[in-house]
Amino acid sequence: MEIKTEQIDHLHVMQKVETCHSQKELAAEVGFSVGKVNYIMKALLQKGFIKAEKFVKSPNKRAYKYLLTADGLKNKISLTETYIAIKKQEYKNLQESLHLDKQRSDTDV
Repeated sequence: MEIKTEQIDHLHVMQKVETCHSQKELAAEVGFSVGKVNYIMKALLQKGFIKAEKFVKSPNKRAYKYLLTADGLKNKISLTETYIAIKKQEYKNLQESLHLDKQRSDTDV
């Protein structure tokens, strides 16, 4: 089970894309630069994982609302499941390491 850094970045953006009103807000929310968010958004649009809708009544003609597509939702679910499985394994490994360290510490006293 493996997940690439790029996929994790995409997952973070997909988790917040529908609740943020601008790329600047999204960047602040996920902790990325606006340029990185823009790069990720373009990749997600190209893959068909998100779509952009213009706000017709918005005075800002560059205002878009970003939505996950059906494929985007499936990808988000898959990435989330993989990410959680990896984090669970990391947690298990840390617990085992801690347990072994405590055993060693008890025998050294």
